[in-house]
Amino acid sequence: MQRVTQPVLEPNELTLHGHRVSYGKAGRGPVLLLLHGITNSSETWERVASRLSERFTLIAPDLLGHGNSATPRGDYSLGAHASAVRDVLTSLGHERVTVIGHSLGGGIAMQFAYQFPERCERLVLVSSGGLGREVHLLLRAAALPGADWVLPVIASRRLLDVGRSLGALLQRVRLAPGGDLEVLARGFASLDNAGSRQAFLHTVRAVIEPGGQRVSASDRLALAARLPTLIVWGERDSIIPVDHGAAAHHAMPGSRFEVFPAAGHMPHDDDPDRFAAILTAFCDGTEPARLSADHWQPLRGDGPA
Repeated sequence: MQRVTQPVLEPNELTLHGHRVSYGKAGRGPVLLLLHGITNSSETWERVASRLSERFTLIAPDLLGHGNSATPRGDYSLGAHASAVRDVLTSLGHERVTVIGHSLGGGIAMQFAYQFPERCERLVLVSSGGLGREVHLLLRAAALPGADWVLPVIASRRLLDVGRSLGALLQRVRLAPGGDLEVLARGFASLDNAGSRQAFLHTVRAVIEPGGQRVSASDRLALAARLPTLIVWGERDSIIPVDHGAAAHHAMPGSRFEVFPAAGHMPHDDDPDRFAAILTAFCDGTEPARLSADHWQPLRGDGPA
């Protein structure tokens, strides 16, 4: 897969609650908060960043436990990640954003919109987690007992070359999208120290169990009726199936659903021109939501029995 040699996202870092948080920044205009997937980093947005930075301010943090951010012992739940990116935005002086999440980042984006609706103007889910049970076997295996001992063996640089070779072979015989296997291999190969491996295990076990994804936003999707929502998926996604996106679209009144026929798990990387065009048109064609902090309360149906 082609990689960008000169980063568009300018690397920066700040300290939050005693921990280093790395983030990329580019462009000027309305703010897009870009949240990457598990074992990825802000680099996952590089190919599309040059297109988007012409119109928007891009803030792309490395989630705690990922990329160049710290790998502390602590809480790696969706709620903790959502609070952390809220703190990043506050530190940078950004009150309201369009939040865009890929894979694990999609689950965090939905949690961010639920916890902090007053900070969220739009929601964009890209091959998002948290919308169904099915997920790739390798990620389910990481939730098994004993994965702590196996992970240092498989998280080696050799795995990247194996993933590329196996992915190319399976793609030629039409058994699986080669790009998705490379994404997994590259992610596992990034777990090259004890801190990143432990952070990965805590993160994956917060959202996945051996039988599949354990966290589901399906009971809250209807609450997004007043939040402009765009769902983007690769039709050939072998990590999280496109059916999850279709079901979420059906459950989210007024949402938009875009499928990239030739793409796998990373449609924004596979076709950055189309992704940037669709996202820009979505932002131009929708009014940013202005919700209160307690927006969800009257919609949830909670109350005394």
